[in-house]
Amino acid sequence: MQIANPPQASSTARKTSIDQWWLLVFAVIALIVILVIAQPDPYRRILVFVEDGVWVTLRTTMISFFLVLILGLVVALARLSKLWLLRGIFTIYVEIIRGIPVLVQLLFWYFAFPPIIQNLGTSLNSQALINYKADPNFMAILGLTICYAAYMSEVYRAGIQSIPKGQMEAARSLGMTYFQAMRYVILPQAIRVILPPVGNEFITLLKDTSLISVVAVSDLTRRGREFMASNFIPIQPWIMVSLLYLVMTLISARVVHYIEQTTKIER
Repeated sequence: MQIANPPQASSTARKTSIDQWWLLVFAVIALIVILVIAQPDPYRRILVFVEDGVWVTLRTTMISFFLVLILGLVVALARLSKLWLLRGIFTIYVEIIRGIPVLVQLLFWYFAFPPIIQNLGTSLNSQALINYKADPNFMAILGLTICYAAYMSEVYRAGIQSIPKGQMEAARSLGMTYFQAMRYVILPQAIRVILPPVGNEFITLLKDTSLISVVAVSDLTRRGREFMASNFIPIQPWIMVSLLYLVMTLISARVVHYIEQTTKIER
């Protein structure tokens, strides 16, 4: 009588699943290549035209997400603080941000924030503030960071609270300060727990960068719209833009999945 080897079977199934997902990525890339070769006009022209928009989208996503990770952690720790004033301020911040659509926040930072600064400059008689003008790329990153940090803080907070309180008590009993215990004991465990939702936030942020086109940032979506408007072609630009977004999100999903698997806590 032979006994099956569950771990090996599980590993084989996982590899098969990974291969299937990568096949989907390659299939989408192959479709783009086929369109470019079979119909260079307009698909090759579209790809060349929107190429710089792809890099703007990726750069904005990476910078924003890096800042979101930092600010989200700060907000989460503040909301877990025993100082009621600090906890209250950041709780209000999270509730306000989560109650306003991302698009509206981006419009506020680009169109409403500069006049506020200019009016403040008039009151303070500061020529530098009076002459302040918004940089589209900076405002896009600022808006996305402030918005997504509120959501990320909840992910962090849930992860930290999932760690048994005995861990903190044991660390403190060994002579660690609160911040040392948080840094060396709690956060390393919490981060492994929250990797799946953090990965989902990254993918959502990547897709939501399409909204920055409304604040004059030449991202992938805006470049696609510009090509459509200048060439009077309503369908093909959005096919190419959709496929490019799909490639980016699928690859991101696979990378996130790989990180989850390599850092997964065995139970």
